[in-house]
Amino acid sequence: MSAPRVQLVANLKEYFKDALHAVLANQHVAVEGETEHYVVNLLTLFVRSEALFEPTAAGRRMKPLAILLAEALAAGSRDERNRSLQRLGDVSLFISGFLARGFARRLVDVDYHIAMGGSAYGTLARTLPPRGGRALAQVFAELAEKFQPMVDALNELSEAGYAHSQQDVLRLYELWFKTGSRRSYALLKRLGIEPLGRAEATLRSLH
Repeated sequence: MSAPRVQLVANLKEYFKDALHAVLANQHVAVEGETEHYVVNLLTLFVRSEALFEPTAAGRRMKPLAILLAEALAAGSRDERNRSLQRLGDVSLFISGFLARGFARRLVDVDYHIAMGGSAYGTLARTLPPRGGRALAQVFAELAEKFQPMVDALNELSEAGYAHSQQDVLRLYELWFKTGSRRSYALLKRLGIEPLGRAEATLRSLH
């Protein structure tokens, strides 16, 4: 097998801007420019591990989403609460988009991250103060509404040039079944697999 190709990138933000725009178009996901800009900044930030992981007694770790939610609920001020909710949404989106394959071996799957992230963004959209927060509230509202399609777009971005194994095919079916991912469905079809309707698959699993 040939060695994987390494693409040199001079400007990471410009790379993510062009790449995200391309995959959104390919996935037929239309978002406002401000929303696309927000996600580009998020990707540029989280590509550095120090921004994604936080210091703990056991070393640098990623906080569980439940802890981020608990911190938001226990926040002493509205600003602190909003920061925790934003962190919850941002981490959920990045992890769901770039590390979805790794969930197959964990107790918590990608559908949990999608639900938590979408809910966090939705709460932010409803509760940000009108003065000074309206533009950002619109971004969070769109991310909440289109969280799953955005995850599909980030999946495509992260898997560029990736060849799917038989184990990956099973994982694609699982992702489609749990989340309704259009991208997973399209990949299964491209690999020659005709997924059952989700309702039909559920009925068959009960027999």
